[in-house]
Amino acid sequence: MSFLGAAAPTRPAAVILGVPYDTTSTFRRGSALAPQAIRWASQSIEMYSPILRRDLEMLPFADRGDLDVSGLTPEAMVETVRAAVAAAGDSLPVLIGGEHTLALAGVQALADRHADLAVLQLDAHTDLRDAYEGRRVSQATVMRRIAEVIPPDRIIALGVRAGTREEFAIAERYHACSSRLAIMSDAWTWLQDRPVYVTVDIDVVDPSDAPGTGNPEPEGIGAGDLLAFVRRLRDLRVVGLDLVEVSPPYDPSGRTAILAATIIREALLAICGT
Repeated sequence: MSFLGAAAPTRPAAVILGVPYDTTSTFRRGSALAPQAIRWASQSIEMYSPILRRDLEMLPFADRGDLDVSGLTPEAMVETVRAAVAAAGDSLPVLIGGEHTLALAGVQALADRHADLAVLQLDAHTDLRDAYEGRRVSQATVMRRIAEVIPPDRIIALGVRAGTREEFAIAERYHACSSRLAIMSDAWTWLQDRPVYVTVDIDVVDPSDAPGTGNPEPEGIGAGDLLAFVRRLRDLRVVGLDLVEVSPPYDPSGRTAILAATIIREALLAICGT
């Protein structure tokens, strides 16, 4: 099953890659099942966005299926995903996870191509530990490793409301870090001047709207507010995108996967649609 309406164009504007991996999940595993669950959920939504007034039928995008990452160490998984993102060429890579660790691969691949790459993180957690359970590459350390690829002052983190005292001290080096999705006009203008990688952890959303995630955090962003923010991505030069940490076993209703599919549709249309 492919994501909503995906075809096999010769020169796709966007390429979807599933990364069914959750080896380092820190609380509740299950995000390895997310890529197929989100593809399944996409069958329940329309290709047309009445708010953006854009239609996926008019967008040449491809779904290349899931990468073979079963049994790999986190480091090997990152290298596999990095190579796949690099192979996407000029197409927008859209990674569907799976655990947040995969974002490191996307940033590494695109930082090789864009010297001034910025990262926009939508997430409940700081993810800035140096190591967790003996691992330096994991979902709990992913933003710490990303801050070693690009300078911390090229990272903007929104929706963050959980982390250690040390992690929040490190986040002060970011261009901006906020528990809300509101972003100051000067920070938005700064983003508009450079290529941007966007990483969306579904736990940025309040658990009442997205219960199907491994590390739910109260007092999150409303689903409608997140979708409105995603539509604003049309004003940025987004060169890469991921959506991670959907964990289908913890949401029998499927509404988290449906929200994830809608986020991907709106992001594709906002970034690539005409």
